[in-house]
Amino acid sequence: MNTTTSTQTLFKGGEWLIKESNAFDTFTPEDFNEEQVMVKDMCLQFLATEVIPIIDRIDKMEAGLMPSLMVKAGEQGLLGASVPEALGGLGKDFITSTLVNEGLGGGYSFSVAIAAHTGIGTLPILYFGTEAQKAKYIPKLASGEWKGAYGLTEPNSGSDALGAKTTAVLSADGKNYILNGQKCWITNGGFADVYTVFAKIDGDKFSTFIVEKGMEGFTQGPEEHKMGIKGSSTVQLYFQDCKVPVENLLGEVGKGHIIAFNILNIGRLKLCAAAVGAAKMSAGNSIEYAKTREQFKTPIANFGAIKYKLAEMAIRIFASESALYRTSKWVDDKELELAAAGKPFNEALLGAAEEYAVECAILKVHGSEVLDYVVDEGVQIHGGNGFSDEYAASRGYRDSRINRIYEGTNEINRLLTVDMILKRAMKGKLDLMGPAMAVSKELMSIPEFGNDDDSAFAKERKAIVNMKKAILMVAGAAVQKLMMKISDEQEILMNIADMAIETFEAESTLLRVMKLQDKQGEAAVQLQTDLMRCYLNDAVDKVNKAGKEAINAFATGDEQRMMLLGLKRFTKTEPFNSKDARRRIADKMIAENKYPW
Repeated sequence: MNTTTSTQTLFKGGEWLIKESNAFDTFTPEDFNEEQVMVKDMCLQFLATEVIPIIDRIDKMEAGLMPSLMVKAGEQGLLGASVPEALGGLGKDFITSTLVNEGLGGGYSFSVAIAAHTGIGTLPILYFGTEAQKAKYIPKLASGEWKGAYGLTEPNSGSDALGAKTTAVLSADGKNYILNGQKCWITNGGFADVYTVFAKIDGDKFSTFIVEKGMEGFTQGPEEHKMGIKGSSTVQLYFQDCKVPVENLLGEVGKGHIIAFNILNIGRLKLCAAAVGAAKMSAGNSIEYAKTREQFKTPIANFGAIKYKLAEMAIRIFASESALYRTSKWVDDKELELAAAGKPFNEALLGAAEEYAVECAILKVHGSEVLDYVVDEGVQIHGGNGFSDEYAASRGYRDSRINRIYEGTNEINRLLTVDMILKRAMKGKLDLMGPAMAVSKELMSIPEFGNDDDSAFAKERKAIVNMKKAILMVAGAAVQKLMMKISDEQEILMNIADMAIETFEAESTLLRVMKLQDKQGEAAVQLQTDLMRCYLNDAVDKVNKAGKEAINAFATGDEQRMMLLGLKRFTKTEPFNSKDARRRIADKMIAENKYPW
């Protein structure tokens, strides 16, 4: 594969797959400025003082409690980080607004309510509303005076959003749209004031409407009883000849899919941020418990099996966080580039998010699955107490599970990851053909031996390059063999997606550590290097496994043997003592009583 070194040129979405990134151009959490750190600390302080002490009352859905907390958050500016100052917000950059999601991510049901309000409850109007619509709704949403919700899902249309049955017909006098149908699983639905609702005009033009609480013909169902996020309001919405003024049409007739899918790109990245925040908090709870729980006359934190679990939590969090802020900076830079080219505020950010839709899908999958790992092992560390509602571990476990379902299931996001890359290649936006052909030729050559490159992290950088070659080899062969039928081979597509996810996360982690070592020196970043090497070592094995499953599913005979040999060549790793590395990582966590990076 011919790789090129990035300078300050901004990568296109998916381009990391065929180009080698420059660590010194990569944004990392260590690059947060003073204001960004202050904003995150303010979010953590809000959770510690306003949310966590009353979390049991929140889960019991005490009347008026969640809305009152949202008002308090609004008073501190936490609901309007991404809203322009002219509309009552703070007007912060994309990285700062992402940090708000991370900082508030450890608030269980409160985090869900806040994320839904600031994301899908506010952004459709902010980005697609008319000036009159924005002036009417956004300042009140930013302050928390009004709460927002989003009505897309229906009983028979979840992942297939365009299969919605809710209809809208223009009234005879032309003043209202008449909505009929229902929506389900509506977060904040029980107390929201403003709803973004999707319906088909005349049965086929998928469109979007702003519906207000109290409009004639609009009612909400009772609260759903859920496995987790019990304090989050979740109801069904019913529309029976609901009158919605024509001025409440959001965007253009028949263009509702543009609103739905563009908002989801941002939502997926922000969900990863919230998951990272929740994972850090959950890891901290597990550390505290492991230090105080004694068995065989010693704290269980002293046992190697427990240290493995704590370290693995940190390794996965570190990787997810690295990829999250690498991508957030790309979105931020692309937004500035589009704005400089004359794009208005809304088109700039939405265009930037669409550019990195592949990465947003990857982040959503990885972030949600990292959190699931952390809370699951958190319960295990707590033992029987982890199964008791008296401990936070059980709440974290229950609340985490929803993250793999909403904002597009992880299965859908895996399929989208590969589908979007292939479509960009077919449209000429991403040159996959050249690198894929180069890898194909390399399979016919004699394997190289040795490595004369003795520069910092040369072996790790080579491993990333080879992981990318493995993806190009498998994906290229699958497309060539299956052609148009590849969309029906979801198992193969998900294998390729897993290869891409692990590679992007591993590369992001490596770039972060390379940049850190350049600034601080090798000795100062030994533990971060341990985190990176542990993740990379496992990622290579996962790429090998996923690649092998894909190859065996579509190749036979000599082609299969050649590809399996190529995969083996591309997924070699140097011997690495991960046990000692994990112990060093865990000891640091135990000493600081938290996730410390």
